Amino acid sequence: MPAIDGKRVAFLAADGVEQVELDRPWQAVVDAGGRPELVSLESGEIQAFNHLDKGDKKLVDVAVEDADANSYDALVLPGGVANGDFVRADERAARFVRGFADAHKPIAVICHGGWVLIEADVVRGKTMTSWPSLRTDLRNAGANWVDEEVVTDNGLVSSRKPDDLDAFCAKMVEEVAEGVHV
Repeated sequence: MPAIDGKRVAFLAADGVEQVELDRPWQAVVDAGGRPELVSLESGEIQAFNHLDKGDKKLVDVAVEDADANSYDALVLPGGVANGDFVRADERAARFVRGFADAHKPIAVICHGGWVLIEADVVRGKTMTSWPSLRTDLRNAGANWVDEEVVTDNGLVSSRKPDDLDAFCAKMVEEVAEGVHV
């Protein structure tokens, strides 16, 4: 796995985040030498879930209203149905995500995190994958949806589900190591 020494990676998540889709990419960033930070809708803690069962509580590093995409090298959007729905409904979060897209910084998204990209209006013309129930939403937003383990389109890394995490984490770290995309 390539090194991403010192690179700051924002993880945008809220209550209902799928814990394994937060924990595994987070650990991949740490293992590659990066600095992950949890950005959420409010300060304090968020409640992670293991599918429908409560998982761990996670300490938020910074509230999205105080976060600046320019301060980070990349963005990760973990899944979870409730997480994706809560985050996409917050205009501050959509602006934060658009900041990464506008700056051509790597964005990695898995499962229901794709809803956030739709709300931020950054999927038009992109080839990507997601949890299958988002297929129509992504197509209606202008994305080319494919059913593959991991898809990369100019710095946008997407995967479908926890079973895809090995490929997702490897590709995410590779894209963060490469940096800015055109």
